[in-house]
Amino acid sequence: MNTVLVKRLFSAIHTGKSDDVEALCRRIIEDERKRGHSNIAEDLERIVSARRNGATELAQQGPKTLSPLPVSKRESAPLVHVIDHGHLRHHMVLPENVEARLQTIEKEFAAKHRLAAHGLRPSRRVLFYGPPGCGKSLGAERLAWATGLPLHKVQFDTLLSSFFGETLTNLRRLFDEAAKSPCALFLDECDTLARSRSERNDVGEINRITNALLGFLEGYRGEGLVIAATNLDSALDTALFRRFDEVIKMPLPSVSEIARLLKATLSAIRVEKGIDWAATASQLDGMSCSEVVQIAQNAAKRCVMEGIKTVRKRHLTQAVQEYSLRSQH
Repeated sequence: MNTVLVKRLFSAIHTGKSDDVEALCRRIIEDERKRGHSNIAEDLERIVSARRNGATELAQQGPKTLSPLPVSKRESAPLVHVIDHGHLRHHMVLPENVEARLQTIEKEFAAKHRLAAHGLRPSRRVLFYGPPGCGKSLGAERLAWATGLPLHKVQFDTLLSSFFGETLTNLRRLFDEAAKSPCALFLDECDTLARSRSERNDVGEINRITNALLGFLEGYRGEGLVIAATNLDSALDTALFRRFDEVIKMPLPSVSEIARLLKATLSAIRVEKGIDWAATASQLDGMSCSEVVQIAQNAAKRCVMEGIKTVRKRHLTQAVQEYSLRSQH
């Protein structure tokens, strides 16, 4: 939120200038819309409109009270872990086509009211798939950050129950709450719930869970996002792919993307001039994004531990060699 506008608003309230208060409220609402925080803007708009229309009681209540987080019925344990907006990661190095698709989802969400005026809906159900460590979870965090939605990461250890029918109840509670209180509902490793039915011999509870998930996805009409991620695209039930508006493969980084990742990870520290980034990146070809980031961070740690202020070529070389040796065991 724009701190300058907030300070001016508090000053206007303190001096009792009601006309200035409303004008500043309008400025803040417009600023939030420009930032893509449409849910916050709508809540603020509701408060201002209620006050202007004389509904002072509603205005004093502020935004509607947040719904309690969904919990499992038996253990009363939370079904989701909420990641604070300030802790969401959103800087990514991606192939141009993947970056373009994420930007399209974000732009559609920001323009959802304009789309609705033409009977159109933005993409709300997104599936990321690909090798481990290539940005699927990071993609979910980025979408939540860009749309201003709270990220609700499903706790599968709580969701799944050995008691008959309880997993279905928990799953229904998740989607019901997501429909009532807009969020980015994140089902990481969704293959836990949606393994291909053709791979299994049983037709009992597990198949019912898969069928229920397909139904909940198809019927989702909430104002937020449902994001799923999996490493195992070949093991997923084929019907699952059809339930998503966007199915995005997160591939291993190319050599040029590895070089960009190395530079981005080391951007907060001085780096020796003359490092051949292309040659270093070529040594890491075939590694995942998370592995590349780990190597760059290890090089920076070596530099700091030695008490020097510049990451040198030898730090990177040593970090690559150390990681390679460790991964062989």
